Amino acid sequence: MEKGKLQNVEHISITTKVEPSTIPADLRKEPAKPSKPDEIAEILSDSQASWLSRLRDGLSKTRNQFAGSLGALFGSRKVFNDELLEELHENLYRSDMGVEVADRMVATLRKKFSGQSEMPAWSAVSLAMRDEVVSIFSGGEKPLNVPTSGPMVILVVGVNGVGKTTSIGKLAARFVSEGKSVLLCAGDTFRAAAIEQLSIWGERLNVPVIKHQQGADPASVAFDGVKAAKARGVDVLLIDTAGRLHSKSELMEELSKVKRVIQKELPEAPHETWLVIDSTNGQNAVQQVKAFQELISLSGLIVTKLDGTAKGGVIVGIHQKFDIPIRYIGVGEKAADLKAFAPREYADSLFS
Repeated sequence: MEKGKLQNVEHISITTKVEPSTIPADLRKEPAKPSKPDEIAEILSDSQASWLSRLRDGLSKTRNQFAGSLGALFGSRKVFNDELLEELHENLYRSDMGVEVADRMVATLRKKFSGQSEMPAWSAVSLAMRDEVVSIFSGGEKPLNVPTSGPMVILVVGVNGVGKTTSIGKLAARFVSEGKSVLLCAGDTFRAAAIEQLSIWGERLNVPVIKHQQGADPASVAFDGVKAAKARGVDVLLIDTAGRLHSKSELMEELSKVKRVIQKELPEAPHETWLVIDSTNGQNAVQQVKAFQELISLSGLIVTKLDGTAKGGVIVGIHQKFDIPIRYIGVGEKAADLKAFAPREYADSLFS
């Protein structure tokens, strides 16, 4: 071959056209983005209207017994007098709101409606009672104690069977949906099932879990959880604890030990201590709050199972008595069914 022709070959560019149909389908697709866990997607897609509907449905048993009986009482009377108010007081007491709320409600209605020539309509009475419920909670909506740096440590406590570990999983989902990084700590070392349950929540939410073997010292697990949360720079650490009867002093004292031990690693921790109460327990929940409050100073309550009871009014009495913020309420099984408590939403759903 002549030299000139060989040089020309160096400048020849060959373009091969590849038809789209010849490219494997899996290579034509853009790489799939990691999907959000179902619980997170569920919370993010939840509308306010849907939540209010579920809240109202969840409180239906309480509303039917509470507002239903009071509406019937007022509908059967023609005169607003002390006898009527005495029956009202008894109805309020039986609804698990407690004597303090009953006293306060009767005083409000007596001041507002006594002396009127006509019997007030139930709609007017229920509106006044609804506003009084909101008033009871006013001032109790204290902000979370969020540290300026480091993790917010939340210690979650409660008696057996109130839904503590499940609530922690739902809280983790809620915090993750808000863009926060979360670490879970399996401090309930009494039950292997609790450690496994929290581990499953961690897997579902892509959230790490600090755990030891069953029977390990709960304070040691909590200490490791705080240490890991600091090292990893997470926003929120949720510490589970074993369920314990509020009447068992040695088990209650164990919680004090957990607090003392984690304060060695982070002196201001826990920033929040939340008691989970089962609303189906009614007035027994009042005794639980009293016992835990005296021992470890609660900063909030999580109220579960409002959808399965006619005793949903108990949280009004608890707040009136102890002035502890209701942080979250639960009305169902899904993660989105545990949501921050709003007094007006609750009061509206309780009466209408």
